[in-house]
Amino acid sequence: MITVYGIKNCDTVRKSLKWFEAQGVETKFHDFRVDGLEPALVVMWLGEVGGKVLVNKRGPSYRNLSDGDKAALETDDLAAAKVLAANPTVIKRPVVDFGAVRTVGYDETRWNDLVKA
Repeated sequence: MITVYGIKNCDTVRKSLKWFEAQGVETKFHDFRVDGLEPALVVMWLGEVGGKVLVNKRGPSYRNLSDGDKAALETDDLAAAKVLAANPTVIKRPVVDFGAVRTVGYDETRWNDLVKA
């Protein structure tokens, strides 16, 4: 089953869930705020896609981080994962887990290829 990670009031996450539903693809939704986020999972995502892809530096959540937390995002994956798990709205949304592959952000073209595979 495909898991869509994000927050329920995010327009992009809602658009993503609607896209999967329109394709007839069953998904599970994991809300960062309600369900939490384990640092180990974030470490895995960082290892796969990297911080440049996973961290949303353009949003207010990033701007509101302390200088120390911003610096931690630039150091190693474990330090970055702890900051992101504690501040999940800094993560670009949605993170879509296809089992063997993860994608970040809204990407119908890539999802279509992965759903067909």
